[in-house]
Amino acid sequence: MLVGFKLNGRKVELDVEPRTTLADSLRGDLGLTGTHIGCEHGVCGMCTVLVNGTTARSCLLFTCQLEGAEVVTIEGMGREDNLHPLQQAFHDHYALQCGFCTPAFVLSAYELLSTHPSLEGVDLPAEMSGIICRCTGYSSILAAIKDFAEAHPEGPPPPANLS
Repeated sequence: MLVGFKLNGRKVELDVEPRTTLADSLRGDLGLTGTHIGCEHGVCGMCTVLVNGTTARSCLLFTCQLEGAEVVTIEGMGREDNLHPLQQAFHDHYALQCGFCTPAFVLSAYELLSTHPSLEGVDLPAEMSGIICRCTGYSSILAAIKDFAEAHPEGPPPPANLS
């Protein structure tokens, strides 16, 4: 199947088997390895990306479902030499250990802060519970998100590495 969608701000077109997951397309066909694959059942959250501004488990989506969609991966958030401010907050708070869960946490936090910039009335641990950190870095992750929210009361700026 031929599928066209926007990926990190640029149009892509892929010829995929109907059963190909977005996670496999991102990693295998497009070389975007920041989207990690963990359980492949949508439970661990490692494969989280943004689809039309909402978090989605890329292991549960077939690429052919994305015709016309806008997808943002961690690569679209920023670059090593120009981190998105949310990525910088994670860096500043040492909110990563092995780093396997970090892309999913950044994208999930981005969506949350886009809809609840002040975090007022938000149970942050519950909101972030959909991603499993195996290194127990939760306290640093939550601190990074809280500090970012305080520094950006208007919400997060758009992803910095969209073409």
